[in-house]
Amino acid sequence: MKRVLSGMRPTGKLHIGHYFGALKNWVKLQDEYECFYFVADWHALTTSYENPENIEEYRRDLVLDWLSVGIDPKKSTLFIQSKNLYHAELFVLLSMITPVSWLERCPSYKEIKQELKDRDLNNIGFLSYPLLQTVDIILYSAKYVPVGVDQLPHIEISREIVRRFHFLYKCEIFVEPEGLLTEVPKLLGTDGRKMSKSYGNTIMLSEDLKSVEKKILTMMTDTNRKRRSDPGDPDICPVFDYHKVFSTDEERTEIIDGCKNAKIGCIDCKRILLRHLFAFLEPIQEKRKYYETLIKDIDEFLAPGQKKAEETAGAIMDKVRKAMRV
Repeated sequence: MKRVLSGMRPTGKLHIGHYFGALKNWVKLQDEYECFYFVADWHALTTSYENPENIEEYRRDLVLDWLSVGIDPKKSTLFIQSKNLYHAELFVLLSMITPVSWLERCPSYKEIKQELKDRDLNNIGFLSYPLLQTVDIILYSAKYVPVGVDQLPHIEISREIVRRFHFLYKCEIFVEPEGLLTEVPKLLGTDGRKMSKSYGNTIMLSEDLKSVEKKILTMMTDTNRKRRSDPGDPDICPVFDYHKVFSTDEERTEIIDGCKNAKIGCIDCKRILLRHLFAFLEPIQEKRKYYETLIKDIDEFLAPGQKKAEETAGAIMDKVRKAMRV
């Protein structure tokens, strides 16, 4: 089986955008590929270096959310990035051959700097994020990395670094990774903006259902529909984007007709959504509670996957040291 690798930064509990944007696909890939999924805690430090105190707690939250949606440690190799020092070693060695201009041209470099103006990101760690990402991938000979279209430039940088290494040292050690494109449904936050914890507009996978209900019932709809008797337009209503993900085809047809012809109100529409949302969240939350009770020490729980990840990376590093004469 060809190998897939992906990781997430531990920045707190996950929301439904994370599920439909990545985790749903991760669960599916477990039955099709050999999957390595890791907690990218060093990556979290690139933007949260001033406040690292929560990262350890967030690592646990991240793994619990993975397990709750169906990531299976018997099917996939789960591990923590910082617990495998081979990542640091290969990062240092590849930094010797990676042109700074390659890192600066990465689209997300300027985008994130613009987005996070409240902190100083003029540091080597943030600039070299794509290099560490490359290390994460090629240490495990991953052929595929599940990404959206906007992340393909990151994969291309990884491929160029691999080619440069092979050219310079006249050997082929690494697998050139490829992006495994995934379709991500449009799922905005409860205020109509991008779903983000920093905006406070998320629905968390582990969130209390009463809180979820309150958020949905107060969620923004078609702003042109002022009264119950006014016709609405589902195409510009953030709530209907949720119906595209959670509701049946028949229900969506009825909602479109009811909204456009003012046969149903926004609260009626939201009640239908809540029924599906609760049915989705309840089993996830039950499973999370089970693992919260079961797992006392997250490092101990991940030990088998950590061992396999370290052995896999160690075999690659033996070849790298030999090629670079270090």
